[in-house]
Amino acid sequence: MQQKLQNTKNLVSEVFNKVYDKYDLMNNLISLGIHKSWKKQLIYSMNPRQNKNLIDVACGTGDIAKLFIKATDGKSKIQCVDPSKKMILIGKNKLKDYKNISWKISAAEKLPFQNSKFDYYTISFGLRNTKNLNKSLAEAYRVLKKGGRFFCLEFSKINNNYLDFVYQNYSKLIPLFGEYVVGDKKPYEYLVKSIREFIDQDELIDLMKQNKFSKCQYINLNGGIVALHSAWKL
Repeated sequence: MQQKLQNTKNLVSEVFNKVYDKYDLMNNLISLGIHKSWKKQLIYSMNPRQNKNLIDVACGTGDIAKLFIKATDGKSKIQCVDPSKKMILIGKNKLKDYKNISWKISAAEKLPFQNSKFDYYTISFGLRNTKNLNKSLAEAYRVLKKGGRFFCLEFSKINNNYLDFVYQNYSKLIPLFGEYVVGDKKPYEYLVKSIREFIDQDELIDLMKQNKFSKCQYINLNGGIVALHSAWKL
């Protein structure tokens, strides 16, 4: 499934090249810090075991990797993957004291790893930015071991009219925050538009099933502002 907006030439790469050095600051600002609790919920739902390995795709600056390390008392291996070289440089510097993290520049649609390599696959606020959802999900399935688990944290569709009204109006302010903090509102105009155009919770479940995943399910967080999808490779 191609995503029209994300297939605009160089659009997504240009967005992240503009915001990488203020990425964490803006995440805290526009989510009012709530993004941290969403990511903790992902790790809590995963309940990872020690001596297992994780691939975190669209890793950004490594928030999920850090939480995974803490949840496994450092007895784990993490492969962080992101298409943005600048974002990875920030992540490497931020997590330089953690020796069990590897970093790789790659798109989600074509991962440079062998089949059945990882116990866990996570993608947080990154699936929406891929050019092709089916290819990204197919790659997630391919690199997971049999019995491996898939987790996707992503902005989704709100199921409460009042909350949706408030959220839609708040979203109009996000580009203004971007202009003030980053000096450019265009990346955050993209953010708002990409969220609005992204598929809903049940449509993503259908795509996961089409790409061979089993036991597909999701939970809504904060009324569906964000959804946490999970599945198994059986």
